[in-house]
Parts: sequence; structure tokens; C-alpha cells
Amino acid sequence: MSWQHLPEHLSPYILHTPWFSLHWYGLMYAFAYILIYLVARYRMKKESFTITPEQLVGAMTWSVVGLAVGARLFYVLFYEPSYYLAHPFQIIWPFGADGSLQGISGLSYHGGLLGIILSVILYCKKKKIRIWELSDLLVPVIPLGYTFGRIGNFINGELYGRVTDVPWAMVFPRDPERALRHPSQLYEAALEGLLIFIFLWSVRKKVRGPQMLGLYLLLYAAARIIVEFFREPDPQLGFIVAGVTMGQVLSAAMMIGGVVLLFTKKHRLK
Repeated sequence: MSWQHLPEHLSPYILHTPWFSLHWYGLMYAFAYILIYLVARYRMKKESFTITPEQLVGAMTWSVVGLAVGARLFYVLFYEPSYYLAHPFQIIWPFGADGSLQGISGLSYHGGLLGIILSVILYCKKKKIRIWELSDLLVPVIPLGYTFGRIGNFINGELYGRVTDVPWAMVFPRDPERALRHPSQLYEAALEGLLIFIFLWSVRKKVRGPQMLGLYLLLYAAARIIVEFFREPDPQLGFIVAGVTMGQVLSAAMMIGGVVLLFTKKHRLK
């Protein structure tokens, strides 16, 4: 087996039957949430936070809902609006053509992040939790969990990169051209996930409040814009204009939000 054809030998299924399918991608996201929870609990024991374990579980539970709704709606609105306008029921239809439970495909990271932020803000207001304290607790940890989401994309053979002749290029089973491509999912796992986690973890005691969230938004947006130059654009969209992808457009908006937070005084956002 050639390592260039490794993705072809990775099954996206943990379990696959005519009636039910369990994907590695979903398991990776579950593992990511568990890991974020465990590292956050470690911080709660070692550092000074007033957040309780029950509040942490509540916030993360609300964030799951925000993630699912935001990621799906952003994909529908920004990536395939004409299709879902004609087939609105497909927005929430989780079954494949054979009637088996496949889950809902087509999610947007940017929408998922916005959904998480809004849902956690609502939870904090409901429970009277200090928003920026919860942000300080979770934001430095989030990229570590995100790393596993991109590894899930790699196992699924989706969101692959552009055609290339670099020595580490790979053939992905979902690619109709069967061409050698950048393993851009792994680039994202390393750059947007692991490296940002290492940096935010190293400054977690020095950077707080809106600045911590702003720093994350800025770093992720910059990393995503870079990786988009290696990632194949979504086929239904292609390039928006002059070689710019939708991911770069949304990341540019995200970067602006990060800069605003970096220069916002904390008392204005209480």
C-alpha cells in the first residue's frame, strides 16, 4: 500500500449497516468535546476560576446546539442557498438515498463558531455567569479539540486540497479526478488547531477577556486564509472573485471581529 493512497484505505465508518452508520468524523467531534472538558477541568483545579463543573457542562451542552444550528445554517446560506431554497426539507433530512441514517452533511466552521458564541452568551445570561471568565477558561483549549475535527475530515476523505506535485501529495477517494492533492485537512489540523492551541496556552495567564477571544479569532482567520490557498474550493462555488474562496471571505470578516475585540476595553462588554 502506497502512503499516497492512504486515504483510500481509511474507512469513514466505525460501523456501517443498511439501517445505521457510525462515522469516525462524529466520533472525532465527540472526542474533541470530551478533551476540551477534561483540559478545562484541569485548569479549574490549577488556576483561579469561579466557574463550577455544572456550569461548565451546561455551557458546553448549549454550545453543541449552537454549533449544530450555526454550522448548518451558515452552510445553507453561504454555500448552497439556491439548492436549499428549492429543497428546504433537505436542510434537516438526515437519511441517505438508501434510507439509512447518514447524518446531515454540509457544515460551516464559521457558522458553527458564531453559533457557539451566541449560545454560550445566552447560557451565561440565563445562569448569571461572567461571560469573559468562561471565555478565558475555554478559548485557549478550543483549538486542541478542533484538531481532531480536521483529522475526521481526513479520514472521511473530504475537504481535500488542490492538485499538486509535492512529495507528500495524496489521492482522495471522493475526488472524481483521482489526482494527487494537498492533504489540506492535515495542514488545518496542525496550523489552525495544534499550533494555535500551543500559542494560546502559553499566553493564557497574560491575555484575558475580549483580548483572548479576539486573539483566537485573529489567529484562526489568518491560518484559515493561508490554508485556503492549498484547499480545493467548494465545487458548487469555486472562486468567489480573483482566486478568493468563500472560506477566505468569511475568515476576513472573522479577522475584523478579532481586531475589534483586541482593541476593546473589557468594561464596555460586561
